[in-house]
Amino acid sequence: MFKHLKIGLVGAGVFAGYHANKLSEHARVKFVGVYDLNDDNAANMAYKHEIKAHSLEALLAESDAVVIACPASFHGDVARLALEAGCHCLIEKPLATTAAQSETIVRLAAENNLIVQIGHQERMVLRAIGLDVVEEHPLAIKAVRSNPYSSRGTDASVTMDLMTHDIDLCTALFGRAPDTVKGRTRCVKSETSDESHAALYYGDARADLFASRVVETGERHMTLTYPSGSVHIDFNAKTLVHDTPFDLNVDFAADPRAQDSLGAATDVFVCAILDGTPVLVGAKDGAIAVQVATQIDGDV
Repeated sequence: MFKHLKIGLVGAGVFAGYHANKLSEHARVKFVGVYDLNDDNAANMAYKHEIKAHSLEALLAESDAVVIACPASFHGDVARLALEAGCHCLIEKPLATTAAQSETIVRLAAENNLIVQIGHQERMVLRAIGLDVVEEHPLAIKAVRSNPYSSRGTDASVTMDLMTHDIDLCTALFGRAPDTVKGRTRCVKSETSDESHAALYYGDARADLFASRVVETGERHMTLTYPSGSVHIDFNAKTLVHDTPFDLNVDFAADPRAQDSLGAATDVFVCAILDGTPVLVGAKDGAIAVQVATQIDGDV
């Protein structure tokens, strides 16, 4: 077992910067370097965190594990190279942008006995609330996830960029992939879709999901209808209202896992490698999200 885990970072943009902070702060991590296609961005991050800016090949050779936080369209190829180099991977969502790439990652992780965790940090919120241990499955889910427009992330569809969070929450709540997927999308300001509507069917249960990145005011909320009652979560305000008999934490905003879901997820990844504990979202569940998103984007 490693005493300290040597982790490199692929990406030096805005969200990669958040990951860099978590890696620098973690007591069991040695943050060894960064790679980015933009040399200036990599150099600035390296200076801030007193690490080295590497080529991708050199970073993979130096690292026991990597955090992949570059643009989504590169996730699949970078993850494949990292796994072939023997590196464990924490991959920001989505796992990849094609079903074929996601299947390759699942296969390489299994063949090489490597840990892969996907950056679906909203599962930390489910844990903080206590929904992850509820034995009932929902009868219906309605979810909205929207942001004002930004060019960042538009290399992937809004389904891959935003809706994938709620797709993964459905996987967690139902414990499996949907039986049937229907969707429609439209482009507004980007070459990839900016709005997405989806209906996911799990037997007699249905999840209706909406995502947009072209609204004036962002929203992130989900309503779950169970046989025993309903639960409404506002992910932005971090509030919960329910009329179920479940032992749910209505004050989940005070839970450290909800306050800093990225830091909590980073720790889960590190412990999975060093201690053999379970990951938050593994490669197979990440692949479900990609496959469902691909079906939504294709069902126009």
